[in-house]
Amino acid sequence: MGKDMPPPYGAPPAAPPSYAQAVGGVPPTAPYIPHYSLMKGPEILTTIVPVVGPNSTHMVCPHCHAEIDTLTKPKPGNRAYVASAILCIIGCFLGCCLIPCCMDSCMDVNHTCPHCDSYLGTYKR
Repeated sequence: MGKDMPPPYGAPPAAPPSYAQAVGGVPPTAPYIPHYSLMKGPEILTTIVPVVGPNSTHMVCPHCHAEIDTLTKPKPGNRAYVASAILCIIGCFLGCCLIPCCMDSCMDVNHTCPHCDSYLGTYKR
């Protein structure tokens, strides 16, 4: 090859445009503030409701994210109050009408987190 002949592959191509030039945007300036943070709109919160039963449940607390066995606390539910009212109507006045409030089969069970004491759910009979 002589000095008068051009190289066989030609001149190198120009560099491709940058992303900002290709899209038509402008590169962000420091500090970068996204547009959505400037608008104050409604905030959507989602809560996962755990499935709880009559006994303690092993789960991850949705509030403190700790792996726990729930604390359970029974309390009289609607079934206990209805049964007590029926017993009062048929004549059990002297404390016998309170028996359903002591039976496990008439109790609702509240579940709480032992770590952060947040309410996790209620098992209703």
